Amino acid sequence: MTSLSNKPLFNQFISSLVFFFLVVIILDFICSSTASVSSVTSPFVYTNNKVKVAEERKEAKALLKWKTNLHSKSQSFLSSWAGSNPCNWVGINCDDKSGSVTHLNLSSHSLKGTLHDLSFQSFPNLLSVDLSFNSLFGTIPTNIVHLSKLSVLDLSYNQFTGIIPSEIGQLTSLHVFYLGVNLMSGLIPQELGGLTSLSELDLSTNNLTGVIPTSLGNLSNLNILCLQMNHLYGTIPTSLGNLSNLTILDLGGNQLYGHIPQEIGLPSSLSFLALAINNLTGIIPASLGSLSNLTTLYLHMNQLSGSIPQELGMLSSLTDLQLSINNLIGTIPASLGNLSNLITLYLHMNQLSGSIPQELGMLSSLTNLQLSMNNLIGTIPAFLGNLSNLNNLYLFSNRLSGSIPQEFGINNFTQLKEFEISENKLTGHLPNNVFLGGSLEKFTADNNHFIGSIPKSMRNCRLPPELGEAIQLHVLNLSSNKLNGEIRKELGMLSNLEQLNLAKNSLSGLIPDLGNCKKLWMLNLSNNHLSKYIPLQIGNLQYLQNLDLSKNFLTGEIPQQLGDLKMLEILNLSRNALSGNIPSSFNQLLSLTSIDLSYNQLGGPIPNTKAFHEAPVEAFRNNKGLCGNATGLKACPSTYSQNLHVKKGNNVMTLILVLLGIVFLIFFIIGITLNIFFKKTKAKNETKEEEHQKTISMCSYDGKMVYENIVEATGDFDYKHCIGVGGYGIVYKVELSTGQVVAVKKLHPLSEDSVANVNTFTSEINSLTEIRHRNIVKLHGFCSHPQHLLLVYEFLERGSLKKILNNDESASNFDWAKRVNVVKGVTSALSYMHHDCLHPIIHRDISSKNVLLDSEYEAHVSDFGTARIMTSDASYWTSFAGTFGYAAPEHAYTMEVSEKCDVYSFGVVTLEVIMGRHPGDLISSFLSTSFASSSYDVLLEDVLDQRLALPTGQVMEKVVLVAKIALACLHTNPHSRPTMQQVYQKLSTWKSPFTKPLGMITLRELVGLENLI
Repeated sequence: MTSLSNKPLFNQFISSLVFFFLVVIILDFICSSTASVSSVTSPFVYTNNKVKVAEERKEAKALLKWKTNLHSKSQSFLSSWAGSNPCNWVGINCDDKSGSVTHLNLSSHSLKGTLHDLSFQSFPNLLSVDLSFNSLFGTIPTNIVHLSKLSVLDLSYNQFTGIIPSEIGQLTSLHVFYLGVNLMSGLIPQELGGLTSLSELDLSTNNLTGVIPTSLGNLSNLNILCLQMNHLYGTIPTSLGNLSNLTILDLGGNQLYGHIPQEIGLPSSLSFLALAINNLTGIIPASLGSLSNLTTLYLHMNQLSGSIPQELGMLSSLTDLQLSINNLIGTIPASLGNLSNLITLYLHMNQLSGSIPQELGMLSSLTNLQLSMNNLIGTIPAFLGNLSNLNNLYLFSNRLSGSIPQEFGINNFTQLKEFEISENKLTGHLPNNVFLGGSLEKFTADNNHFIGSIPKSMRNCRLPPELGEAIQLHVLNLSSNKLNGEIRKELGMLSNLEQLNLAKNSLSGLIPDLGNCKKLWMLNLSNNHLSKYIPLQIGNLQYLQNLDLSKNFLTGEIPQQLGDLKMLEILNLSRNALSGNIPSSFNQLLSLTSIDLSYNQLGGPIPNTKAFHEAPVEAFRNNKGLCGNATGLKACPSTYSQNLHVKKGNNVMTLILVLLGIVFLIFFIIGITLNIFFKKTKAKNETKEEEHQKTISMCSYDGKMVYENIVEATGDFDYKHCIGVGGYGIVYKVELSTGQVVAVKKLHPLSEDSVANVNTFTSEINSLTEIRHRNIVKLHGFCSHPQHLLLVYEFLERGSLKKILNNDESASNFDWAKRVNVVKGVTSALSYMHHDCLHPIIHRDISSKNVLLDSEYEAHVSDFGTARIMTSDASYWTSFAGTFGYAAPEHAYTMEVSEKCDVYSFGVVTLEVIMGRHPGDLISSFLSTSFASSSYDVLLEDVLDQRLALPTGQVMEKVVLVAKIALACLHTNPHSRPTMQQVYQKLSTWKSPFTKPLGMITLRELVGLENLI
């Protein structure tokens, strides 16, 4: 009974136990499933991390390999590049998720090496590469095509060579492509027209040739297109008018020709348009007037003709307009007065006529106005006085008449720095306010018809010291006018004055004290009526290099103090009434190269210096009794030295008497003795200067006045005696009555409205009297005659280099050894001018027509009519001068002139010497076809003058070196060209850059600049 009654409880226990086990089994299954899932997921995550690490290691390995192949110094800048994770390295950015390298930015890291060891295949996710401003060289590898996601590629400011790989056209994601300022050559690939995403393209400042591809007109998203400073030719593609988003278009500094397409006026967003420094012809399209957003328009330095379109007055946003150095005619459009934002207006060196429109007075923002060297007539408009922001106003070399408006005063032109009105027909008095307060730095009014005295406004310099010191005048040229009265003594307060030229006026009275003009290096007061003595204070001008006081009425002795002018190079005191001896202090003038003391009353011995010993006889003519070791002078008599000993003895006796107690007599005798000595030294100085001046002004040669002799010998300049014609004059061969043969350059006739030749005349004289060198043509003298300006040179038998090369017979006799020697001679001359003169002289027109050869084929650089003497280390800005085909691109493009302009021209001439013709085809089209090929198989021997047998032996090695140097000198970037001193040193050692045969040397190898200098 009991067991039966407990059976339900037992069953309940059994059920609970079974349920418990079931729960345990289920939980165990769930846990097993979770563990199973975990065991599957964990290896997958581990695999992803492994791929990420492998990718990092692959990119790191590629970067480290490139690093090890860079220059050792470059590797030091990449010291953080270590380990296997490049994401922490300098210049590297990675994607946070994938860890892949996305950005390589090493701009301005002083890297030197090539890209050939950088495996672009290792960077599939690279978005940008910026290696600009380094020293990377070599070609651009074609495997760059693997960067399929690349958006930015900046390789600018390096030394890359070769052609632009056409494979870049496959980088369809590219938005920015910069390759400017390199050494790239060949053509612009048509394939770049397929980069439809491209917004910025800069290929400027390279050696690219060929035409501009029309396919670039397909780049509908393009904002910036810069192709300037290359050797591109052909016409401007009309397809560029399709670039509706274009804001900057710069094609300047090339060799483009043809008309400016009307379509250039279509891109309405265009703000910068530069087509300057090309060979463009035709008219300026009126369609340019529709570019309402245009701020800059550069069309200067072309061959554009016709008139200036009125439509340009619609360019309301324009700030910079440069149309200078073209063949534009007609009047200046009045519509230009609408350009209220205009800051710079350059219209110089055209053939513009008419008067200056009064509307220009509305250009209140204008800071630079350049209207010089045209045919403008009428008066200087008073309304220009409204332009209160003007810094520079250039009106020289026109036909302007009348007087200077009174509005040009201190209350108007408060910021004017340079005011040039020379070579016009201006008359009247110079206004009292013409010096415009303390801002003016340069004022030139020479070669006009101004009368009266120098303005009293110079008394502004007598204001309190703090204001007097603010006077900034550097250059004052009032020469060749009709000014009279005294030279204002206030000029001596201009402490910043560097050049003072008051020559060829009717100024009288005393020379004022200029001792406070401490920076003065050129002082010309010649051809006036100045009288009395030479001020002692001139000896305080320690920087003075050129002193001309000739053709005055100066008397007395030459001051001993002039011997303190240690930097003096040119001294002309001729045609005065100076007396006494040349001061003994002149023995200290070691920089002196040219003297003229003729037509004075000087006597005694000349100083014992090279300048006096080598001076021509004309420098001493018509004096009392100069003697010494110089041509045309008698030896000083021995009695002169004996008398000196007697005087010394007398002085000793006098001292003995003094010692005996006659104190009052001591002072008397000493005073007399010192006075005599002082007068003698003064007289010596005056004699020298005057004789030098006479050579310059009277054109004497071998002791005879030769003007009449020249006219007679040439049959009044009969053309049959002509041996050369240039832009500034005609050169004649003249046999003087002495039997001496000279070359005479007669500058083109002067007229009342064109006196530019006077500047050329003066420039050539100044330059050639500055220098003495065996490879620079010697100037014997010159004639300044009312009818003619004549320069008399040594005669060089073989004529110009251009003439020899253009004649097959003479070129055949002009063998390789002679040609190499000519190159070295030109190098020596330029090196001397740039580096050995007190101030560098830049020729600005080095060309084959200006290199003359003597009977021994020795080179002589000639024609210094456009030369510039540099008075500081800075480059100068000037109007274009030179010969097309020889001028450096930066001089034409920016008007900047430096020694590197001569270096470029030298490179052109050197190539011309070895090629036998002007290398224009090599510089442009010939390079485009040869360097665009993959083999670079253009041989140097195929370029050399085929009229001669190929050079061999050491001569061949020299020719190869000359060719390599020439190409280096033609670098588009002036800073990458060698100096002439470096070239001269290289040619002096004649170490050949190659040992391989001539038949194996390609132009591609010669272009490399590494280890050249």
